[in-house]
Amino acid sequence: MVDDVVFLNPGQAPLGRDGFPVGFSVAHQQSRIRCISELEEVVIVGEVAYTMCRDSLSVTPRAGGEATELAGHRITIYRKQPNGRWLLARDVNTLSPVAS
Repeated sequence: MVDDVVFLNPGQAPLGRDGFPVGFSVAHQQSRIRCISELEEVVIVGEVAYTMCRDSLSVTPRAGGEATELAGHRITIYRKQPNGRWLLARDVNTLSPVAS
C-alpha cells in the first residue's frame, strides 16, 4: 500500500493506512471470513491502474452463530512506483448483506 492509501466501506468514514491493520485484525479475531473475488476488469493507463471485481463474503462469528453473507463490487486503484512495483492506493467496495 502507498502511504496515503484510502479504504472506502459502506456506512463508514474513510480509513487510512494506520486504521487498516487494526480493523483487519479485529475482524479476523471475531469472525472467520471466507472471500471469493471474481476479477471482472483490469485497466492500466500509464502509472495508474484499476481492477474491478465481484466479491462474495461469508462472515461466521468465532463465538458461534450463523454466518452473514455479503456481496458487492470492489474497485481497487493502484499506482506504479519508480521501482516498477504496483501499490494499492484506493479501495472502494459496495458490500451489503445478501437477501435470504
